[in-house]
Amino acid sequence: MSRVYNFSAGPSMLPEAVLRKAAEEMLDYEGSGQSVMEMSHRSKIYGTIIQGAESLLREVMNIPDNYKVLFLQGGASTQFAAIPMNLMTKNKKADYVITGQWAKKACAEAKKYGEVNVVASSADKTFSYIPKLDPSTFSKDADYFYICMNNTIYGTVYHELPDTGDIPLVADISSCILSAPIDVTKFGVLYAGAQKNMAPAGLTVVIVREDLIGNAMDITPTMLDWKIHADNGSMYNTPPCYTIYMAKLVLEWIKNEIGGLDKMYELNQKKADLLYHFLDNSKMFRGTVVPEDRSLMNVPFVTDSEELNTKFIKEATERGFVNIKGHRTVGGMRASIYNAMPYEGVKALVDFMAEFEKNNG
Repeated sequence: MSRVYNFSAGPSMLPEAVLRKAAEEMLDYEGSGQSVMEMSHRSKIYGTIIQGAESLLREVMNIPDNYKVLFLQGGASTQFAAIPMNLMTKNKKADYVITGQWAKKACAEAKKYGEVNVVASSADKTFSYIPKLDPSTFSKDADYFYICMNNTIYGTVYHELPDTGDIPLVADISSCILSAPIDVTKFGVLYAGAQKNMAPAGLTVVIVREDLIGNAMDITPTMLDWKIHADNGSMYNTPPCYTIYMAKLVLEWIKNEIGGLDKMYELNQKKADLLYHFLDNSKMFRGTVVPEDRSLMNVPFVTDSEELNTKFIKEATERGFVNIKGHRTVGGMRASIYNAMPYEGVKALVDFMAEFEKNNG
């Protein structure tokens, strides 16, 4: 069997150990005689899976007891509407920082339900940086303050969080969840689509402080009301059962094989340092993000020639480095080096880039 190095931004590669474990259990999960795909979500055995996944997530991320963990469907994009519907209920105002396409879409959705103050944007330079924030521009009476923590398309990340005081900070952490320790207590809400660092597509995790639950707008659809899901243990309807099981396996891998998020962060830093060091010293390739805002997860880069970019993507794919093409709004290339990407994969990519530069310089 020959596996490629998959640099996709999502759905992304999963740890090989997790895939092997899932394959072993495909037909018979722990002697039950059935696949997790076939189980009733109301069964006692499935209850141990979803409860185990939540327990592991709480342990690995150090989630305090006064936060609810919700396992939902609909993708992270569904939360673009759920967030204002659940939170924009007191003063009908929210602050947003626009650092990419997903924050932009979330902001547009929020405008349907209340007043949105765009505090800052990095659209002027194709979202290649995180804007410096001036607290004097923050709304004093906002119901929440919204950021996209790591910007998958553009390769930027917040290294410093805005100080929003008593106003709940809400963050989309889809492309950086489980990549490094995070202080959950600094946020009112964290949410993530699972298909980048946590599981296959189909699961969205919402981590929400308990005092922010139960105030949804009257127009909120039942399936977007966090209280409904919190009260029913993410079982109001059939949850994404198999994806939750896969998330549980990934969490076990992070805890038992990696050694937790501190160790995961060390490994991710080592991978990113290798790739950024090459880009900073290359005469052909260059990164597109200002150095102080670079992401550990998504690394966009270009040459000065569209012809060379196209040639590189083609030859990289032929050599087993797949999904390396950049997003259409940025062009060039992007290497998404999530948790499951081994150091050896990044090393092999850098070696190929050096070879390509030598042959085409």
